[in-house]
Amino acid sequence: MITINFIAADGHSTWAKGKIGKNLMETAVANGVDGIAADCGGLLTCATCHVHVQEPFAAQIPPPDADELAMLAFTATPRLPNSRLSCQITLTPALEGLTVQLPPTQY
Repeated sequence: MITINFIAADGHSTWAKGKIGKNLMETAVANGVDGIAADCGGLLTCATCHVHVQEPFAAQIPPPDADELAMLAFTATPRLPNSRLSCQITLTPALEGLTVQLPPTQY
């Protein structure tokens, strides 16, 4: 298990435990994190699990593939250079302490 910090748009932090091998979206849903809608359940057919990955972690995760980049075009809030879909981030031991900022809305 690793610890992840989800920071809401209002600045409230929610710390959650995530299981290695699961994705970030699954962890958010399992821990009741507000701000991750996950409408498609991680099938990469929506953009309602949009997060902004903070450094140093943004540089440590694999870059988005073409399908994720296409879906990021549909985020409800403007896409930033560190925007990712949390369903595409697989948890590894190296991501201990991962911090992500949640956008103000997923819709």
